Formats: sequence, C-alpha cells, structure tokens
Amino acid sequence: MNSLVVYLNKFGKKVLIRLKRLQGTPYSIATGFACGVAISFTPFIGFHMILAALTAWLIRGNILASAIGTIVGNPWTFPFIWLAVFYTGHFFLGDNNFAANVNFLSTFKAAGDALYNMNWHKFGHDVWPIIYPMMIGCIPFYIAFWLISYKIMRKTMDKIESRRKIHSEETKN
Repeated sequence: MNSLVVYLNKFGKKVLIRLKRLQGTPYSIATGFACGVAISFTPFIGFHMILAALTAWLIRGNILASAIGTIVGNPWTFPFIWLAVFYTGHFFLGDNNFAANVNFLSTFKAAGDALYNMNWHKFGHDVWPIIYPMMIGCIPFYIAFWLISYKIMRKTMDKIESRRKIHSEETKN
C-alpha cells in the first residue's frame, strides 16, 4: 500500500510538470484539464481524447491539457467509473430491476463490432441497454468532477503563474 502511495505521488508530480510546461492562461489550462477529467466519466471509450479536445476547444480551454486530463480514465479507474455511472443511471431512470452482473468489456467490444459493421440491430439489442443508463448516469459525475478538477487545477495554475511573475521580476532586477 505504501508503494502505491509513492507511485501515485510521483505520477501526480509528473502530470503537474507537464501541465506547468503548457502555454496558456491558468483559465485555459484548468478548463482543458477539467474537460479531460470529466469526459473520462462518459461511456464513450475510444473517443475520450477527441471529445475532451472538442469540449475544451468549445469553451476555450487548452486542448493539450484536456488530453492530459483524460488520464483519469485508465484501466485501474474504469471499472469503478463504469459501475458508478451504470448504477447511477439506473437509479435516475427509476429502474431497480436490472442485471447486476454486467460484463463491460464484452459490451464495449460488441459496441465496437456493431459500429464497425454498422449493425444497428446488434447495437440496439446488445449494447444500448448498457450504454443508455451509463449515458444518463455519467451526467452528475461529469458536472461534479469538472467543477472539482477545475477548481483544484485553477488554484494550482494561479500559484504557478504568480511564481513565474515573481521569478521574472527577480531576474529583471
């Protein structure tokens, strides 16, 4: 457990270093990062970076920061995210009679196959009953994690920006 904390701490520092190097205002970097984090809670696997970039572009966020933010969705976090949005979606839809054992990997594979082959019947039959509740359930997570990650990243980027200004003033004198 201790080594996991050390690893996560090192990983977080590496992400922060990459964000520090980005060009842009604290607003654009924080907004872009928040878009990437929030998109990770959607069931659109394989399209997260594209959707994060599009969302960041629409609200004038940093597109590279949005790509970095999608790191939140990864093989270690996706099972928890998928279960949370799936159950939340069923809760919002008022459906208490659903199968608790869902194989998300086979569902996403079936979705990819159905879309690739344009087999809309297969998509509607095998995939839609899983994806639809996830689309509904991801909305509160999207909003909450966008706000949380924006606030944290904005404070962090404001501190970095103020340190840069102080450093540049010191080098001028």
